[in-house]
Amino acid sequence: MSDENQRDSEGEEDDDDDDDNHESESRSCRSVFNSFLPGFLRDWGCLRSVQIMLNIPTQAFPAPGSQQRVAPSGQSGRNKVALKPGHSLMDWIRFAKSGKDLTGLRGRLIEVTSEELQKHNTREDCWTCIRGMVYNVTPYMDYHPGGEEELMKAAGIDGTELFDQVHRWVNYESMLKECLVGRMATKVPAALKAMIPPPPPTSLLPPVSVAPPPPDKDSRPRYDWFQTDVTVHLVVYAKRKLPSSGCTQVDLEAGVLRLEVLLGKMSYMIHLRLADEVEGNVSVHTSFSVGKIQVTIRKQTKGKWESLGQPLEFHNTFLRKKDRAPFYRECVLVSKTEVNHNTYVFRLQLPRGTVRHVPVGQHVYLKANIQDTEVVRAYTPVGQNLSVSSNNSSQDSDLYLMIKVYPDGVLTPHLNSLHIGDHLCVSGPEGTFSLRPLRDVTHLYLLAAGTGFTPMARLIQAALQDFESIRQTKLLFFNRREEDILWRCQLDELAANSERFQVEYVLSDPSESWTEKRGRVDESMLKDVLDRPDGSKCYACVCGPTAFTELTIGLLKQQGFSEEELHAFQG
Repeated sequence: MSDENQRDSEGEEDDDDDDDNHESESRSCRSVFNSFLPGFLRDWGCLRSVQIMLNIPTQAFPAPGSQQRVAPSGQSGRNKVALKPGHSLMDWIRFAKSGKDLTGLRGRLIEVTSEELQKHNTREDCWTCIRGMVYNVTPYMDYHPGGEEELMKAAGIDGTELFDQVHRWVNYESMLKECLVGRMATKVPAALKAMIPPPPPTSLLPPVSVAPPPPDKDSRPRYDWFQTDVTVHLVVYAKRKLPSSGCTQVDLEAGVLRLEVLLGKMSYMIHLRLADEVEGNVSVHTSFSVGKIQVTIRKQTKGKWESLGQPLEFHNTFLRKKDRAPFYRECVLVSKTEVNHNTYVFRLQLPRGTVRHVPVGQHVYLKANIQDTEVVRAYTPVGQNLSVSSNNSSQDSDLYLMIKVYPDGVLTPHLNSLHIGDHLCVSGPEGTFSLRPLRDVTHLYLLAAGTGFTPMARLIQAALQDFESIRQTKLLFFNRREEDILWRCQLDELAANSERFQVEYVLSDPSESWTEKRGRVDESMLKDVLDRPDGSKCYACVCGPTAFTELTIGLLKQQGFSEEELHAFQG
């Protein structure tokens, strides 16, 4: 589920068993700082230092807000409001393109001072600043899924920090481009002079004192490479065990190699323009227990290279994953399989030269241009099926996305209209979910509503295959009707063949012939389902619409689950 807590633009939110499947906007944009103080700062090589000093983001949008982004348990982010009829995302897109003057400036762009910005701080006249650009958000008030109260928090001020806290992956530039007032007037801080480094010393002697290395330097991944006459091998030493579901993203295109290794909340990157021409395919071999990843590329011409290549931006960097912008590639739709009456599994084939291991519980973004507006949504890959043996298949590198189609939605009707062979823009993995807390768990409980099941699918596989300590994995699956249950036959088969897995279905609107659980999640239901044997270590994951998730997390806490024993995939 998306951590952008807004009304689902692909369909009205209904029962707690239905899929919120929020689809929020996202697009990469460059920091406005790149147009500020050009030339001499870059010549001195201190642009990065100045950016840090000014607290200007060094990475483009969108940051990794996600369907499967795991917040601290019980945190739900902002609240949604009931939008008036005719105020959906598509209605806003149509209104913004109607030709009306949404800024009140008759098409002029102005430079806005802080004093001028502060004057526009009312419901009827609301300006805000994001990333150095000022927008008149007054016309957007009634269309904002978080309500006017959320927007008014940034009225007349720089709202970048507030924006980042809640929806930094939303493509605000595209959504609000007709509301653009102009650029903030920039003042150079007095401390800037102190940031310009002194001229290089004339002496060749080393400096008197050298700053000590970071205390965690030894824990940083490192890389090396070796070659034969026909191949080049790049080896990353992660210095830790690696998840069996994989954590490596390799993209080789036009002689540029981009290798990203996801290590929990951190990201290690190798980014090089290779020294000579190579073939387009790559192969990846991972030694999970020792933390070694080897990438092999074939040379086009036999011979020895003097170097691996020329470093590019962010080469050999170890950063927080959320500080890197999503990286997109064009994938091909190779099949579309019906799951039930409104949900399908879309199988996407990665381009040549791309290998992507999506960690369990993480998601990818799909991006498309809808009515001249870039729309981005997050979806969690599932496996080809629920077979435990397929979880680590190295032969199948395709992505499988289980997507519910909303007839009146923004993106999903477009996805549903695609033909086999059509292309779709897909990002690399995003999200912060980690399997690490499951290492000592004995009882794993998964509570899902609707397509909140999607992050649970591979989590079930991982629990049964990779965690022998987990004696029991139980899925409590909430839906409205029997025909809404996703992969029911596979779930029943898995439960029949594994003593360590159980599934129970709960319907809020069942037929008369339904003999299993009825109703919605409540205290008595959880008491019946959740066992906490003496000496056990329990863990629970929840995914569904926001109301379902918040209620369930609260009930689990009442059952004695602590913060450390809960993960809520935000919806």
